[in-house]
Amino acid sequence: TGPMSLECLGNLLRVTLSTEYFVDKYLSFAVVDQSGIAWELDEVMASQCGYTITYSNWSSIEFRASALSCHSHLEEDVFTVTIQIKASHTPDMKNAATHLKSTSCRYVPWTARELVCESNYMEVSVRKEVPQTVKDFIQDEPEDWTSAFPEAETEEASIWQIVFHHPEEKKAFLVSDAWSAGYGLNTTDTRVLLRIPYTAEQIQLVEDQGITYSAVRSSTFYKERWMILMVDTAMACPVDGVDYTNKTIIWTVPKYIQLLSAGATSFKDVLVEAGVDLHKLSAKEMASRKYVLSNDLNAITMKVPIGAEGGYYKTSVSSGQHGAKYTINLFLEHQWEDTKWGLTKHTIIKEIETPFEQVELAITNNSNLNARLMNVTVGMFLPDVELVNLTIEGVTVAVPEAVQHGYLIYEIRYANGSKAYVIQVPFDSPSIKKEYLRADMRAHILNVTLVFMIHPTSETFSVPVTTTSTAKDAVLPRARGYCDGRNLHLIITHGNVDQNWLPFISDWHLTPEAAQKYSYGLRDNGSHLAVSVPFLSSHVNYEDFHTSGIKASLHLTLKDDITFANRTDFSVSCRFSPSELIKCLPNGTVVITAVKFVGISDLDISLLVLRDRECKPSLVTEKTATFKFNVNTCGTNRKFNSTTMTYENEVLYFKPGSDIPVYQLKFACSYAIKQAVDVRYESKKNPPPSIKPGFGSLALSLKLFKEKSYSDPYQELEYPVVKYLREALYFEVELLQPQDARLELNLNDCWATNSQSRDSLPQWPILINGCANSEDSYATVLHEVDYSSRVKFPQHLKRFEVRMFTFVQGTSLLQE
Repeated sequence: TGPMSLECLGNLLRVTLSTEYFVDKYLSFAVVDQSGIAWELDEVMASQCGYTITYSNWSSIEFRASALSCHSHLEEDVFTVTIQIKASHTPDMKNAATHLKSTSCRYVPWTARELVCESNYMEVSVRKEVPQTVKDFIQDEPEDWTSAFPEAETEEASIWQIVFHHPEEKKAFLVSDAWSAGYGLNTTDTRVLLRIPYTAEQIQLVEDQGITYSAVRSSTFYKERWMILMVDTAMACPVDGVDYTNKTIIWTVPKYIQLLSAGATSFKDVLVEAGVDLHKLSAKEMASRKYVLSNDLNAITMKVPIGAEGGYYKTSVSSGQHGAKYTINLFLEHQWEDTKWGLTKHTIIKEIETPFEQVELAITNNSNLNARLMNVTVGMFLPDVELVNLTIEGVTVAVPEAVQHGYLIYEIRYANGSKAYVIQVPFDSPSIKKEYLRADMRAHILNVTLVFMIHPTSETFSVPVTTTSTAKDAVLPRARGYCDGRNLHLIITHGNVDQNWLPFISDWHLTPEAAQKYSYGLRDNGSHLAVSVPFLSSHVNYEDFHTSGIKASLHLTLKDDITFANRTDFSVSCRFSPSELIKCLPNGTVVITAVKFVGISDLDISLLVLRDRECKPSLVTEKTATFKFNVNTCGTNRKFNSTTMTYENEVLYFKPGSDIPVYQLKFACSYAIKQAVDVRYESKKNPPPSIKPGFGSLALSLKLFKEKSYSDPYQELEYPVVKYLREALYFEVELLQPQDARLELNLNDCWATNSQSRDSLPQWPILINGCANSEDSYATVLHEVDYSSRVKFPQHLKRFEVRMFTFVQGTSLLQE
């Protein structure tokens, strides 16, 4: 109860944190020493100082402290540990809540040598009164003692030096150097301790009886009054020894390994106990869980069925596949006596995790057809799994946002801790794909990818969910057909299944581009599709011919846009007047169209002829042939009566080598001999034109021509032009821009000057108000302008003829 619970378990203190209180929070751990100083733990310090932090199962975090851990206080077999835990919603630990807890545990009795194999370190502690290392253990290393005394005398710490032994060398560390290298060393009044992280440099991997061990062979020197003493602080912890056979975990631990038994001559088992989560189990409890503990001559073996009580499954992912691993925290305590150490206690804490095993997830469709609701259950999941987001039509959304896309998601929890997720989506949601099946049946398809997160590793995996529900809610398109004399029409009312169906006439896809090419009508406003096809077209079928008319039909098929399978067919049939096939023009021209009827498959329409077989069709399509000829040609017969003249001919088809037609279409054109036609005529007076004065720019040209024909103007290089008095000059004024046929050029005044300046004096009027100068001895002559290849708008030109003259003053000639 509460955020944490504490438990004394032999030489270990365990603190269990409930994730219910610390969910989605960042945690920091610290231990508080006797001076009140908090030492924050990280992985390195934890393994050096005898602390372990693990996630023991789905719902709790476990903190363990050794009785001889740093900053703990040991007095008269009672050790006290004070732990400080901070929890914050942010990684910078701002506004963190602090939880402080202090607990004391009594641990007795201490054996002469205690070995602990924790998950992140190895620990060995020995009594200071232990005898010196036996002769054969150090007889080849007397130099350890030779160099010991001078240095030890200056050391203040109780432990002075530690020497690690390797087959090829040995390496000595002073206390400060050992601490810097990550080793933990400590002494009490009665014990010497060495703690080695599994990552330490001096660790060796050795094999004993087929089992691999992490091992350290070391000697620790410490001061005791006036003496320097040395103790054997060798340590070994099994790395492997776990097998999986027939759904059973088999853990084997050799009993007496060489490194820990050097110098001893006889061994005697004192106690072998085992358990789970540091709790020892009695033989009865083991039997109820189907555990088997075997103590043989050379090894201790523990067998645990996979999935048995005491362990737990946790979710795992391998190559994107969902699965699980079974985890159990076993521990083994082996006590034995030997001639060297007396009583040794070896405690091994072993977290065993089975190999990955794929677990199939059940996807159950419980859709409610009456409520038109997709209802899908996905599971089962272990408690360490959480649904975090969904991918809907390529868009990833978080679970809280899924409701905006029409998705309702909730979690179902079961008594055994497992859970499932339920997803509900209305049939009419845009993300539910609809697919027409048959008759009135329609499939509603949910296609969504669920993304899950595994706690506490934050590893993710995805589960694609595709499920289909069938409902009788299909509304098929329906059609109405009619004809208007020249066209066949189909009006198709869309249902709820044909949004993507494609219109085909025969095997021809009727696209907007194709319809435009053939002058067909094709319109779709979302609710209706309208198709219009002319009576004479290659996609119309002609079924029969009677005097009442020609029966024509249009067949349209709607096909699936993916498989192109036929979904439904519509058709319209009408009889068209025979007059639609023939046109009798007043000038004696006849246009006749022959059609190919259904059932005459071997008819080559291009080989149709008239009575005169040299008269062949001028236009041929797949189903029609059109002839255009004069009534006096192509073998046309003529008949008279009192009022009309009738011209007759026929369209024929002959098989090769035969003179008997297999196709014959007779036609006739009648013209009235006398005919009076009333034409209605109504005259309306146009309003007189109105002219609004205005100002603007006009582009004009003035040219001088050589002759009265106005065909050959003088060119620029021919100026100045020399003429005799009274010799004719032919002028043309033209409006160049704008070229508007509604405009007319009128010349008001025109005058001549003695210089190039239009305003110079003297001046002589040539035209006054558009008329010749009446005072001129040789009056100006105006010429009409007619249409020609050069003149497109005669009203834009004015031409006049002037006799050559000169300016005089009295009897003198005026010159410029």
